[in-house]
Amino acid sequence: MRALIAAAVYRSRATLMAFVFLLLGGYGAYQAIPKEANPDVTIPMMYVSMRLEGISPEDGERLLVRPMEQELHTLEGVKKMTSIASEGYASVMLEFDAGFDPKQALQDVREKVDSARSTLPQEADEPIVNEINVALFPVLSVALSGPLSEAELVMTARRLKDEIEGIAEVLEVDIGGDREDLLEILVDPQVLGGYGIDYTALFNLVSRNNRLVAAGSLDTGAGRLAIKVPGVIEDLDDILGLPIKVSGDQVVTFGDVATLRRTFKDPTGFARINGKPGLVLEVSKRAGANIINTIARVKTLLAEAGPLLPPGVEINYIMDQSVQIEEMLADLLNNVLTAVVLVLILILATMGARSAIMVGLTIPGAFLTGILIIWAIDFTMNIIVLFSLILVAGMLVDGAIVVSELADRHLHEGQKPKQAWINAAHRMSWPVIASTATTLAVFVPLLFWPGVVGEFMKYLPATVIICLLASLAMALIFLPTMGGLSRHRTRAREPVRVPGLRHYRRLLGCLLQRPGLALIGTLALIGLIYGGYARFNLGVEFFPSIEPDSAQLQVRARGDLSVYEKDAILREVEGRLQGLSEVKALYARSFARVDNQMGTDVIGVLQFQFIDWYLRRPAGAIKGTMLALTEDISGVVLEFRQQQMGPGAGKPVELQLKGGDERRLAAATDMLRSAMAELGGFIDIEDDRSLPGIEWRLSVNREAAARLGADVLSVGNAVQLVTNGLKLATYRPEDASDEVDIRVRLPPHWRSLDQLSRLTLKTPRGQVPLSHFVTLTPAPKIGTLHRVDGRRTITIKADIAAGFRLDERLNALRGQVTALPDGVSLVVAGEDADQREAGQFLTYAFGVAIFLMTLILVTQFNSLYQTALVLSAIVFSTAGVLMGLLLNGQSFGIVMVGMGIIALAGIVVNNNIVLIDTFNQLRTEGMSPTEAALETGCLRLRPVLLTAITTVLGLMPMVLGVNVDLLAPSLGLGAPSTQWWTQLSSAIAGGLAFATLLTLLLTPCMLVLGAGRKRAGRGE
Repeated sequence: MRALIAAAVYRSRATLMAFVFLLLGGYGAYQAIPKEANPDVTIPMMYVSMRLEGISPEDGERLLVRPMEQELHTLEGVKKMTSIASEGYASVMLEFDAGFDPKQALQDVREKVDSARSTLPQEADEPIVNEINVALFPVLSVALSGPLSEAELVMTARRLKDEIEGIAEVLEVDIGGDREDLLEILVDPQVLGGYGIDYTALFNLVSRNNRLVAAGSLDTGAGRLAIKVPGVIEDLDDILGLPIKVSGDQVVTFGDVATLRRTFKDPTGFARINGKPGLVLEVSKRAGANIINTIARVKTLLAEAGPLLPPGVEINYIMDQSVQIEEMLADLLNNVLTAVVLVLILILATMGARSAIMVGLTIPGAFLTGILIIWAIDFTMNIIVLFSLILVAGMLVDGAIVVSELADRHLHEGQKPKQAWINAAHRMSWPVIASTATTLAVFVPLLFWPGVVGEFMKYLPATVIICLLASLAMALIFLPTMGGLSRHRTRAREPVRVPGLRHYRRLLGCLLQRPGLALIGTLALIGLIYGGYARFNLGVEFFPSIEPDSAQLQVRARGDLSVYEKDAILREVEGRLQGLSEVKALYARSFARVDNQMGTDVIGVLQFQFIDWYLRRPAGAIKGTMLALTEDISGVVLEFRQQQMGPGAGKPVELQLKGGDERRLAAATDMLRSAMAELGGFIDIEDDRSLPGIEWRLSVNREAAARLGADVLSVGNAVQLVTNGLKLATYRPEDASDEVDIRVRLPPHWRSLDQLSRLTLKTPRGQVPLSHFVTLTPAPKIGTLHRVDGRRTITIKADIAAGFRLDERLNALRGQVTALPDGVSLVVAGEDADQREAGQFLTYAFGVAIFLMTLILVTQFNSLYQTALVLSAIVFSTAGVLMGLLLNGQSFGIVMVGMGIIALAGIVVNNNIVLIDTFNQLRTEGMSPTEAALETGCLRLRPVLLTAITTVLGLMPMVLGVNVDLLAPSLGLGAPSTQWWTQLSSAIAGGLAFATLLTLLLTPCMLVLGAGRKRAGRGE
């Protein structure tokens, strides 16, 4: 190692040139690296969607879901299979084990779907296999609103969609609230009956006259002539001219018996932005594209298009991830600069200007080298990488401080600069390498964290490992090179002055006289901290909650409500909350049917985009105001959902009841909900049972229908005239990107339940009323059927009220519900399952880290006692973790605090390694254990304090929620970007502060105790 260090120092020009290249390359990588909010996580999930218009949920389960499940359940690596069946739609969701191969899994799923296709009804649409990719989620939501007609607004949105998709970095643009085009043919059934035209004839007529005929070409010998038979419907005139009845020389066309209009399908919901009708453009970027540049180009395009839009159109940005990214980048820069300045001030005060400048240069050197490597391995600059750089900021200088401090002592002893730095780097090379290796040992197991949480968090250990390796090169190669070039002038044997050394020497001397008493006192203090935490802790949570930029209000109401009635209720709630000064944009959306992520009784959603966090009250206070404004609205339930970051989503409580009997499942659901209400602590309880309602069934007497020459198909066609319309064909006009349905329907005033009983059907016996062989009867309505792993399942979800803990409430519920109906089983899923999985992995990772550190320490010291002594510091430092959480008022986060303890394990051993290494050296020089321990503590006081304080100082902005902008200058308190990491920072800072005191006071005492046992064992 000495030869390598000496070669770098004596070839300083090449070494410094490499240093400059790393700085420039890192800066270039920082500019070029893609920037995004959340990591590009491959979610191990795919789903197969199937559509068959008009099919009931029961038939969808029987004809679509079960055959598809039968094929898919044989796939390898499937962890969970969730299915739903609703009116006209069914899907099967597959969750794979962590570490799956997405390409191979997609191929396997498609093969199984192809095999199952033959077992599905022929009328069903082709099943579609969909991947879930977080990177393809929208990064920008643009709201268009104004006093325009629906058709004008839709056409404006579609034109903007086409323009935005022309930007190279944009993958696609979806239009939220877009309506499907429809060519509607309105016919009077009496007119059709008068002409003797039935629905089957209409269908056959339009189908046969809407064909692309490949007529070929004619070769005449004198030339080749292309022949074309234009037969595809292109516009309304083509439909109007279609003949539907011929009587002698008289031809009846559609234009004679029907009214044609280009319109939209019946609305399934309504959207408004700030009270005005609107649509939302949801922009997704391509994988690897820079989110800031992409959104900037979209905004530029919209600004240029503004004057060309119809008068009155307003553009609002409901969601803009580039703002969040830019704020995080600014916070990173501010925290790094703050850490560098604090480190420089600290080293300047203790070691002088030259050492401060050189050690300070190693921080940007390690940072930029790390960013260069991160960019080279195709990482993105996301929230996890950003905090990892902040976390590691104080750790990067540990090795540099140790080397610099010893070099400073050599210089004061009269050594020449080159020799002083080479000797210092060589002497401390193995302790620094060992301490870095122990830190790496605790982060390496985290690279193998399974599941979505692991995919999300793996960027932290990877970034820390890269930056620590870069810091090792800075401390042992580049720092000695820069130090060797300095022109240090000092008198030989000039003593090094360390503030507080005299008081520390006196205190340590007293403790060394009674090392056993010092150990007992430390254990008593640790026990006191544990007892205090058990009494005053603030509970357990999975991921930390932060101040959101947006919030969602779900409006719930029960009953068979039309989409217009639902929208009227939503308008009333929206009107109460309109005009709040702390809300930048209000996006209201009502819908006839909700997606699978919401409760079955949700009729609409209000999406609030708040103004900047420092200009408003906390979201909880705003929520209280909104609830007060809407508390007197009867018949509705309002539920607030805040914006969530990280992989966790949805309500923390998720209970799955599985069984085959619907009545027993319903009884078990009622039992659980009653128990949850009685226990308390559970709020916003919901389940996914179908809402009470009525559906109307038309029972066909097949025998009577056959006598009259009718069948079920003809009855269904007649009924479709009253409902969605009978689909005759499709066509693709010039102004539409997708095919447009051609449907024949009755006029609006004919579309009623009574009309079903008055419908007539053309048969060989003439026009026959449907009532002769069809009975209209009411029946209980079934909304959506849910299945998990092939069994009917009802899921109960709930939030945890303030002041209660998830684990405690679930344990209380298990004790309350001791027996379920026969054939019904209960599975606890959701956040509790995620917590158990994450906690189990972190426990295993901690055990692996301890094992790896033990190997490194035994190799370094060749002593089991000294190895155990270093490892004991990890156990003792957990008391400091709990103390840090208590002092900062933080709850125990499974993920964040768990990672903090593991990261702390690698940090706290560093100073112990260097201290014990110095003790062993002094013992070999002939000192007694007590003298060696005292001198070791005094010699290592300055580097131990410097390394610990710099790490803690680097984390203090996150601990205190402070964002210091040294360039502005300005000071921000409680920024959301700091709240995300407060738990982890508090855990590490508290644990390291406590462990530093133990290192300086308890470790020397334990070394004396160990040496005493060794002498006693030898009989001395």
